[in-house]
Amino acid sequence: MTNQNDFDVLIVGGGMVGASLAIALRDQPVRIGMIEAVAWQVEDKPGYDDRTIALAWGSRRIFDSMGVWQAMTPDATAIKTIHVSDQGHFGFTRLDARQQQVEALGYVITARAIGKVLTQQLAEQTNVTLISPATVTNLECDKHCATVTVNQEGQSRQYTTSLLVGADGVKSTIRELLSIDTTMKDYGQTAVIANLTTEKAHNHIAFERFTRTGPLALLPMDDHRCALVWTVETDEVDDVMSLDDDRFLQAVQKRFGYRLGKLLKVGKRDAYPLRLVRAQEQVRERLVLIGNAVHTLHPVGGQGFNLGLRDVATLAQVIAEARHTGNDIGSLPILNHYAEWRISDHERVIGFTDNLVKLFSNDSLPLSFARNVGLLVADVLPPVKKALLRRTMGIYGHLPRLARGLCLQEPEHGT
Repeated sequence: MTNQNDFDVLIVGGGMVGASLAIALRDQPVRIGMIEAVAWQVEDKPGYDDRTIALAWGSRRIFDSMGVWQAMTPDATAIKTIHVSDQGHFGFTRLDARQQQVEALGYVITARAIGKVLTQQLAEQTNVTLISPATVTNLECDKHCATVTVNQEGQSRQYTTSLLVGADGVKSTIRELLSIDTTMKDYGQTAVIANLTTEKAHNHIAFERFTRTGPLALLPMDDHRCALVWTVETDEVDDVMSLDDDRFLQAVQKRFGYRLGKLLKVGKRDAYPLRLVRAQEQVRERLVLIGNAVHTLHPVGGQGFNLGLRDVATLAQVIAEARHTGNDIGSLPILNHYAEWRISDHERVIGFTDNLVKLFSNDSLPLSFARNVGLLVADVLPPVKKALLRRTMGIYGHLPRLARGLCLQEPEHGT
């Protein structure tokens, strides 16, 4: 039957997750539309800023399978070791890439560097139509298609699609227009991010240190620079942001210690309030939500974007297999298959990050003792360490083809 819709897949949101999905599908026989609120030629897109991304090994494998990783490598710094500690206590754990016989546990790269590569790739992709600047004003879904109304350069236009993908972030317009409820947990914490110059070389070690106000991470970048993610209580953030550079460095040094020697310089600072936001539905007939539109996490452990990229890899495979077998990619049975595949990964990662925040934000003596014993156990028991490594690297559970280093071309039997 001839498809009369404008697109097979219409993606709302041209950030890292939405753009990655379009690129993952570039060799598939699908017509893709992408609606982006910001003009595509503008370099300073909101989603492509200077935030640092801790890209897990499994995510590097997805990008590699998509054919974009090589272009990102000049801007990526390998994480070869992760050192986890609890300020003022005895517990610590070290995770090393050599224990998994890989070159790195992950990589540190800015959202801007990822965005530059994805934007260049999309500009050359023949099966994508970029619709920007445009904002969605209305949408309707039925058994045959999703109809999306957009405001494009002051004019109202409509597009139809077999499958509508909401990849428009934590404040998703698609989710709001369809009245999909969310649950929200405010952690009462804010992430202060900046780049630091350190006296000693980082030697490709990422540090995650739990403090009274929340986790403090230093992630390796080029030369003697590290990316700082410092979690502070929200009622303290104004005081922290108002510190001059010297006093700010002293405050970080007090919490982090001198493993990298003296902290010498700090760059521009930004602050982001931390919440756990979850959509109550991730699929409907003709609709799927992915990335931050369906789950926004606390940054502890650096899991958020990696979880969204696994959404991309799984959805791309489900779409490719449905097309290969002649099934309707926007039908509820196909989308329920995607949702069932993703739910266990979502639950594990959200539970893991949420429990870490609760566990390390409590100063009670019994809990403090128990968590530090747990850190030591994770450091010395190989099975525990292996499980933690695989979770950190994003290579556990039922992985889609792209996450296993395979292409989408031919579906495997039994998937």
